[in-house]
Amino acid sequence: MQSIENRPLRNEYDIVVIGAGLAGLECARLLGLYGLHVLLADCKSDLSESVHTTGIFVRRTLEDFDLPQDCLGPAVHHVTLYSPKRRTLQLESPHAEFRVGKMGQIYKRYLQHCQETRVDWMPCTRYSGLNPVNGHLVVHLVTKGVARSVKTRFIVGADGANSRVARDLNLDVNRDWIVGVECVFTNVPLDGPPRLHCFLDPHLSPGYLAWIANDGDETHIGVGGYPLKFDAAEALESFLLSIGGIIDLSRARLVERRGGRIPIGGVLPRIANEYGLLVGDAAGAVSPFTAGGLDPCLRLSNHAAKIIAVYLQSGDKRVLESYSGELFRTHFSSRLWMRRLVSILDQRFLIEFCCAALRLTPLKWFARHVFFGRGSFPDTHGLTTEELPLKVREAL
Repeated sequence: MQSIENRPLRNEYDIVVIGAGLAGLECARLLGLYGLHVLLADCKSDLSESVHTTGIFVRRTLEDFDLPQDCLGPAVHHVTLYSPKRRTLQLESPHAEFRVGKMGQIYKRYLQHCQETRVDWMPCTRYSGLNPVNGHLVVHLVTKGVARSVKTRFIVGADGANSRVARDLNLDVNRDWIVGVECVFTNVPLDGPPRLHCFLDPHLSPGYLAWIANDGDETHIGVGGYPLKFDAAEALESFLLSIGGIIDLSRARLVERRGGRIPIGGVLPRIANEYGLLVGDAAGAVSPFTAGGLDPCLRLSNHAAKIIAVYLQSGDKRVLESYSGELFRTHFSSRLWMRRLVSILDQRFLIEFCCAALRLTPLKWFARHVFFGRGSFPDTHGLTTEELPLKVREAL
């Protein structure tokens, strides 16, 4: 029997998935379980390289998805919120609210699960375009300078916030984002329990926040904000120099440096048509307010895989109507309004005033709701398990 690694590539697939981040991997894995032939392509040779996310999983995700436990850091129950003047608000939950994922390991584990099904892996591969031909798509790829075209029935764009697949499919594209950059360290001692530190300061991180996530295994220190309002690299260096009284970096070892765009405009309205659909950051599946994307990523990818399986079996374009951003955007209206509010709060004294208000008992519930609330990507609409094909039901 031929090994998975040496399995020859086909000339034709049911689905081509472009991008092997968490969204692309989850969607490809499920499609392979549903018995479909999938080609998964990514420009990286090693999925543990160039990770773009801190990898903070929230409680609802940890409860609803079977994440590999050995790829998750210790549970985090404590959050400290800092005002611009570094006045603090301490929050504690009885639940394991957060765990920081070792994303490179998670990606590799998911890729292994993909390859154990009908998913073929094509690393070091750049997507270069597509053409509709006689009811199918011809997808053009370039691997280490060598061009290759494959025929497919459907394409999934999991290629990030600035998705080229979205443009080629004439779907909506992200136009509103922040940028984030962080350093990941080991050998940073804990002063107390694992903790998430969040810093609100429009001079340091305009429109978002700076953070320290220290769970005793790894320490993530980063800043994020609107790209036209700050230099992310300079802001990070300034932040690292300012936190000596909060965390001890004297013996820290730098593991890697991460950065990337984070879409904050909410789920895009048009994310599917008869030729393909978008998942993850490409679909804008990120909370506009908190910029959290891992839970929306997994939920939307699960929904996408079901929709694709039904659509390819039935050929009924109406199935795609339940994969519309318009169905989800109403659930994000309050977060979109809060995002607009945050974008105009660029005066330190205003944020200082808001932080002082949050320390008062009547409003402290709001801070707890933001960090510990159960809100997430809405439950997907449309198809029930009974309406799915037998092969899909058996895989669920």
